[in-house]
Amino acid sequence: MYKILNKGLIILLFAISSSNYVFGNLPENISELVDSSAPAVVNITAKKEVSQRSSYGYGGIPDEMLERFGIPREFRDAPQQKREAVSYGSGFILKDNYIMTNFHVVEDATEVVVSLSDRREYIAEIIGVDQLSDLAVLEVKGKNLPTVDVGNSDELKVGDWVIAIGSPFSFDFSVTAGIVSAKGRSIQNNNIGNYVPFLQTDVAINPGNSGGPLFNLEGKVVGINSQIYSRSGGYQGLAFAIPINVAIDVADQIINSGEVSRGYLGVRMSEVDSDLADALGMKKPYGALINDVEEGESADMAGLVPGDVIIEFDNKEIKFSSDLPHVVGQIKPDSRASAKVIRDGKQISLDFVLGELPINNETFIPAKTQSSSDPIGLKVVDIDRDNPSMANMPDGVIVSRVNPNSAASGKVNRGDIITMIQYKGKKFDVNGVDSFNEALNNFSSGNKIAIHLIRNGSRLITSITLN
Repeated sequence: MYKILNKGLIILLFAISSSNYVFGNLPENISELVDSSAPAVVNITAKKEVSQRSSYGYGGIPDEMLERFGIPREFRDAPQQKREAVSYGSGFILKDNYIMTNFHVVEDATEVVVSLSDRREYIAEIIGVDQLSDLAVLEVKGKNLPTVDVGNSDELKVGDWVIAIGSPFSFDFSVTAGIVSAKGRSIQNNNIGNYVPFLQTDVAINPGNSGGPLFNLEGKVVGINSQIYSRSGGYQGLAFAIPINVAIDVADQIINSGEVSRGYLGVRMSEVDSDLADALGMKKPYGALINDVEEGESADMAGLVPGDVIIEFDNKEIKFSSDLPHVVGQIKPDSRASAKVIRDGKQISLDFVLGELPINNETFIPAKTQSSSDPIGLKVVDIDRDNPSMANMPDGVIVSRVNPNSAASGKVNRGDIITMIQYKGKKFDVNGVDSFNEALNNFSSGNKIAIHLIRNGSRLITSITLN
């Protein structure tokens, strides 16, 4: 009996010790942190003008009745009516009279009202926005406004405790807490996310929290709550915040110059899977695989070519293709940077002078009739240069058929243009059906080859294991 009690006591002491270890870094009273930080947090009300058309047409008569009388649609459509809509969000006073929030909080707003915790209200002016980072800078004409202390998001570690203050569902100045779940997340939402290495947290975030600050336990802002992952519209344990280091850079550019500029390589890229890694002579799948290089841009001038894999850029490791825009986008145009690249199974170094990310990038290129043999499950044909629609196409062959359940099935599509085949350190240019077949003669069953192709104007690289 004594032994059992003694054993239970040891377990209890261990549990208490572990609990103290886990929660030892938490402040004794989170309310102290909130009291010192909350005054600089603001509630944002954005008024917008929206248009709507009545579901009933002309004179309120249902469409089906008007159709019976042959009244044309242009006469029975009710005119669009404008009405005022209101949306809510959060923000914080960064410095001077400048306030940071999300772009989507104030998008298309006709009036923005900022409310402080001491009940002061101001009409805010939108100084500038950056849609790619989902950030906006506002300015108010107030006196003696409290400001936040800014931290360093690069110093955050997975598992660190963080606290959010905001106005979910317009419940002003609500406080929630959680931990950093991951760093460097890449998410896509209306082109937002390509250039933001998001912080993932499990802090309870809901509509209305957008634009509000994320604090560390020192009471310093380390992020801006921006998005949630939800199938219901409410919190489901996945929240994403913009790192404050990224936000400060954007804010400074907006305040100083009115716009945001980012570095630009001019490449299209994809992930390296295990099969592609084998085909490209790599020991493991990692890095950003270059599918295409834009003529005349930074990557082209530096000598980057399709099939290269960038594993490090500006002294920062590139584990996934999504890491590259995060790194490049934070470098100023015309800056110099170096990269480590895997080419033909060997590591090389390249030096770049970065271009500037264009606002709209739509620059990139898109097949007589001799059929090839069918060694990998597809048939190809030569490009007909006598056809005006094909005259400017790049050298290669057009895929005319992909056999179901073949090695190429699911990897290559009908209409793709194959331009090159790569295996380990060897590259075989494809200029026609003959060169395509000659290239395949160099491989044997079980070899993993990389197929360079053009699909809908975009260059891609895919792997195929030969049967």
